[in-house]
Amino acid sequence: MRRITWVFWSILAVLAFLWLLAEPEALHIRGIFPARSLLAQLTGVLAIGCMSLAMLLALRPRWLEAWLDGLDKMYRLHKWLGIGALLLSILHWLVIKGPKWAVGWGWITRPAKGGGANLSTLEAFLRSQRGLAESIGEWAFYAAVLLIALALIKRFPYRLFYQSHRLLALVYLALVAHSLVLLKFSYWTTPVGWVTAALLAVGSWAALQSLFRRIGAERRVSGSITGLHYFPGVRSLQVDARVPGWPGHKPGQFAFAVSDRSEGFHPYTIASCWQPQDPQISFVVKELGDHTRTLREQLRVGEKIAVEGPYGCFTFDDDRRRQIWVGGGIGVTPFIARLRHLASHPQDNRPVDFFHSTAEVDEEALARLTEDVSRTQVQLHLLISGRDGYLTGERIRAAVPDWRQASIWFCGPAGFGRALREDFARQGFDVHRHFHQEMFDMR
Repeated sequence: MRRITWVFWSILAVLAFLWLLAEPEALHIRGIFPARSLLAQLTGVLAIGCMSLAMLLALRPRWLEAWLDGLDKMYRLHKWLGIGALLLSILHWLVIKGPKWAVGWGWITRPAKGGGANLSTLEAFLRSQRGLAESIGEWAFYAAVLLIALALIKRFPYRLFYQSHRLLALVYLALVAHSLVLLKFSYWTTPVGWVTAALLAVGSWAALQSLFRRIGAERRVSGSITGLHYFPGVRSLQVDARVPGWPGHKPGQFAFAVSDRSEGFHPYTIASCWQPQDPQISFVVKELGDHTRTLREQLRVGEKIAVEGPYGCFTFDDDRRRQIWVGGGIGVTPFIARLRHLASHPQDNRPVDFFHSTAEVDEEALARLTEDVSRTQVQLHLLISGRDGYLTGERIRAAVPDWRQASIWFCGPAGFGRALREDFARQGFDVHRHFHQEMFDMR
């Protein structure tokens, strides 16, 4: 979290600094309309910069994943950039519209327009297109506000989100045209212009990839469902699939899977360890939304399935002498995969305390989990909320006296993870280095 927070604010700071280099007298400008012109340029540069980088992250680039600590963190940054672009675009719109409204209301007087002498042919052409570019930008702004707002509304069905969110690629390309015409012409020969040009090029490429449904295509394989098993007590469905051509995965990683193309790819944590001689992969899907609640009736053994990945850095790789695992509810899934890996790779075993806290109980699921644990040296601490109360940092520390020498791996409800992280931070634990949390939230 600290890394993506630093990246987000650094992006804004760098773009603002480069703009200031191109406008060294900006801090000394006086007058509403001169200030309006400068603020319109600044907010425009920041907004299109955020949106361009959000488009890049939408491609799920593998080369960025390790640096940003996993695709789950990348999508969190993607979301922040989208919100940042939305807020900056609203500010940009208000900066443009506000003085116009004030003139219409008779509060201020519009200054006379300057001449356009000694303009290059290209600059003169761009100026002649300003009216069209402004209209395109205004309507694209309204569309972007609507689409980004829908993306942030969790109650908006995923299927509709998947289909509508792709329209942002078209909106973005319209805003690229708007920016090319209306960015101050002198900027193009300065660092802010060079960086903006690069961002527009990268963002446009990403938009075209999205429109032609090429995102993640090179990491996608086809397979078929080989088994389905429902656990009614925890309202979860285990889906087993055979996926020839799958490159393999580490325990804790996740993949995007789809059986119905119109529904779009959904991310699921992988619940199996990889065995190249038997290319099988398993997911455990919790009934949480409109789509997952219908999978039990929709899926059939033998049905085709497409799987894309693997993604994620929640892979239990560190140099700590002990590990503490905390799985809340369906957050148990990556730990099941790791348990099965340890059973077949005993050389990777180290002292591990596994805390599984759940409010729902399925005896068969618990029996399978206990069996997986029995094949390893992992110590299981099972807490049923209604019977044993809630898991806290204090209970973990009481059960693991040398917790300071451990790393903590958490997967579960975001609020639960945040509470544990803050609790251990208050005890002096280096949560930035040794508290690993899967942020399994793609919206």
